[in-house]
Amino acid sequence: MNNIFQLLMSLAFDSYKPVYVIARVLYILGAWKLLTKSGVKGWWSLIPWAREYQLSRCASREPEGRVYCLTSAAITVLVIADICFRWNAENETIRRLAPLIMVVLIAVMIMHFVYNLRIFSGFIEVYGVSKAWIILCIFDELRFIPMLVWGFGKNYQPHWKVEDLQAEMERLATHGSAAVMEKGLTVNLKDRHVTEFFRKRYLLKDIHLAIPQGHMVLLLGGSGAGKTTFINAVNGYEKADATVLLNGRNMYTEYKKMKYDVGFVPQQEMMRSKDKVSSSLADIAKLRLSVDIPKKECKKRVESVMDTFGLIPVKGNMVEKLSGGQKKRLSISMEFLSNPSLFILDEPDSGLDGVMARELFMQLREIADTGKIVIVITHTPDRVIDLFDDVIVLAKDSSRTGRLAFYGSIEEARSFFGRDKMEEIVKAVNQKEEGGDGLADEYVLKYAEVQHG
Repeated sequence: MNNIFQLLMSLAFDSYKPVYVIARVLYILGAWKLLTKSGVKGWWSLIPWAREYQLSRCASREPEGRVYCLTSAAITVLVIADICFRWNAENETIRRLAPLIMVVLIAVMIMHFVYNLRIFSGFIEVYGVSKAWIILCIFDELRFIPMLVWGFGKNYQPHWKVEDLQAEMERLATHGSAAVMEKGLTVNLKDRHVTEFFRKRYLLKDIHLAIPQGHMVLLLGGSGAGKTTFINAVNGYEKADATVLLNGRNMYTEYKKMKYDVGFVPQQEMMRSKDKVSSSLADIAKLRLSVDIPKKECKKRVESVMDTFGLIPVKGNMVEKLSGGQKKRLSISMEFLSNPSLFILDEPDSGLDGVMARELFMQLREIADTGKIVIVITHTPDRVIDLFDDVIVLAKDSSRTGRLAFYGSIEEARSFFGRDKMEEIVKAVNQKEEGGDGLADEYVLKYAEVQHG
């Protein structure tokens, strides 16, 4: 362990050698020029940690940049703690803690190294250079070379600029809003954000759409595109800077009155395994239905919902004895008891085979046909795509903000993206590091241009 400590300390204190100091100065100069090329203020290169964060933005790796900065701070704290521990090595308790500190330090340094490579791999994509450049990024003493070459080389230009791209997004996406529908769902969402690193991080931005009654809508988007955040904003669970109207009523200002007008079925099943099917629904009915409804009417509603979802034959069975498909139907039935106008389901077909999934989606289609709005997230949309009216496509842009890349009919979506399958559309808007084509910005801007004529 002492040998490991000596190695780490030598790496830390080597930074004071003249050669390293020169390399560091050249790195900062290159970073200044590179930041400027990407539309970010060059003076950020003078501020440790903030410099790497801003560079990560230029490399389209902002989430990785946040982790990189945190691990940098953690390494500094752990190295100081380890030195202090060794100065007080005579204390038995401190002596026992020292190896643990060292193990944590090594783990953090490995993470730090990995995220550094991820940031530089982003630069390789942004500048369209050979992947062989990553070799120079491995060593601190050589990292200044790509910084200088990319920063000062006239032949090296980024494919996009951070500020320019954001300005174009704002210009196209923030104007106008969806017309309010008296009968249907109208969403005019300006943004949903959190505060991280002393600045706003936008989870969603500029999503405007209106869904008529009786429509069954597919909600598409890759990992991190904001599907769950969007759903929570629509149903009022996590309020955004938005106006959400359901049949002319405001979901935010009238949330207590309207919360049962929206049925939400999460991916995880929320049922007591030791209850009978009929008991589970009866208990939910007591919570969801008005206290003014007579017991006979309440029981009739439970029976009707069980009949709709094919649960009458198993109403006396214990929940734990149900098949996967029956549990899904019971989970949906529990939310459907209150007869919601808007029905949202997150992967209701998860774990179901093709036949069972189609049967379930046909029941959802029948619900929509009664005049309700049904919004569904599914990772296997193409096997039931003929049952949907419309599709919402959310995409994560270069700043990792979820935006509206498309809303319209299934055929319009195929024409807009030039792809026949919905899964191919998701691949098109996914980032390259997620196995996609990295075309999110292109389609977000294209859709915004179409909307604004």
